Amino acid sequence: MPQPSVAPLPAPRALTRPMAMDLFTSDAAVRIDTTVGYDSRDPHALSIAFHLLGAEPVVWYMDREMILAGSLGPTGDGDVRIRPTPDGGLLLQLGPEEQCAVVGCAQEALGRFVRDTFVLVPQGTEERHIDWRPLLASLGR
Repeated sequence: MPQPSVAPLPAPRALTRPMAMDLFTSDAAVRIDTTVGYDSRDPHALSIAFHLLGAEPVVWYMDREMILAGSLGPTGDGDVRIRPTPDGGLLLQLGPEEQCAVVGCAQEALGRFVRDTFVLVPQGTEERHIDWRPLLASLGR
């Protein structure tokens, strides 16, 4: 049986940007360095790498559209919840509700990064950037 032709994937494109964020503890806010990243091969997600005291950063992945929705009002369920703050920030709650990390950042800075990802991969074209061949091969197709 002949295999259907597959359109070539667009060339991978990536963005990274350092961004300062605050980790809120019960006592204070602690400034932490992060790197926000985007890779067109995983077109729905962006990553936030938290550079803490350990050698390896702690990386969280979240939906890029969720970031935009969270700048308008509370959104999320499960381990990632986002909401705006009255002073123009965003609060990210990461992890189970009873023991989550609460991280704050400038809404405009993270929003600008997300908007830049939509320049690389416009909304509605994400599926064209995913390489489905490994999945199809594992299914024997």
